[in-house]
Amino acid sequence: MTERTTERGRIQVTGFDPERVTERDPLSGWTEETGTETKSRWKRVFGRFVRNRTAMIGLVVVLFMSLLAILARPVEFFGFAVQPLSLAPYPPGDMLYADPTVDVSRNEAPSWAHPFGTDGSGRDIFSRVLYGGRYSISIGFVVVALAASFGMVYGSVSGYYGGWVDEIMMRVVDVVLAFPMLVLALVIVAMFGGGYWQLVAAFAVVGWASYARLIRGEVLTIKENEYVLAAKALGARDRSVILKHVTPNAVAPVIVLATLNIGTVVIGVAALGFLGLGMPPGSAEWGSMLEGGRDAIIPGPGGEIRWWITVFPGAAIFLFVMSMNMIGDGVNDALDAQETGAEMRGGQ
Repeated sequence: MTERTTERGRIQVTGFDPERVTERDPLSGWTEETGTETKSRWKRVFGRFVRNRTAMIGLVVVLFMSLLAILARPVEFFGFAVQPLSLAPYPPGDMLYADPTVDVSRNEAPSWAHPFGTDGSGRDIFSRVLYGGRYSISIGFVVVALAASFGMVYGSVSGYYGGWVDEIMMRVVDVVLAFPMLVLALVIVAMFGGGYWQLVAAFAVVGWASYARLIRGEVLTIKENEYVLAAKALGARDRSVILKHVTPNAVAPVIVLATLNIGTVVIGVAALGFLGLGMPPGSAEWGSMLEGGRDAIIPGPGGEIRWWITVFPGAAIFLFVMSMNMIGDGVNDALDAQETGAEMRGGQ
């Protein structure tokens, strides 16, 4: 409502206190005032995630496994030891049965000296599982980082410009998504050979399309908002509008997808390793270890099944992927728009 004032040409609006207006959060478009503190959406999301016990358990497990992989053996760059610690008691590739100073045999069952036992080549499985995390875990994170980055830019451009640009770019996405991810990655690795960066390239080339399609749908909605139209009206360049106004507000579902896809990539890398198309033979990558122990489930001469050769690498894959899924579910709950809105309304 309005009131007449004694000053000519002025209108006073009641019920509006300009001192209570706070600066908008550039990523969310709204803020929540709690006392004297303005709490942004992303701080609230972080708070919800921290309160999720299941997600925090998964995060602790992932951080612990990543730390073990980093500290498994020394890390050197140009002859300088960046990480001098070594939690793994033996080098992952050493055949210990050939070392006269080590009392060990092939296919030895778990013991105090070798907690996870040894494989058919006399290598310590405990050391190999710790060191193998460097391959499996790092490939998962690197692939998702590359695929998500390219997919976000690609999908943002496609959704923002629309028209024939969107039509052409989305047909490329349809072609990539027409092939199952693992099958297309298998073809790429078979063509260019196995190896760390070959695996990264194979899964990144395949994985970016899902991010592009997801963020394109978000951008189609966000680009019609008032703040985007205002930025255009003020003469902002398209690149600035996309990077500063559109993409940051569409990134929430991409974060959820990226978190869940890390585990998917780890399983895919392990699957290719089990097929003999991953890392070079003898590598300590978890999938390659499963491939090397395929015959272990067949009873040996004494009728014994050498279960430890495959159980421990398989358990490492299961534990890491399960933990990443727990984190992904926690991120999804924290970013859920309905729950966030309900929480805000309940606090008012």
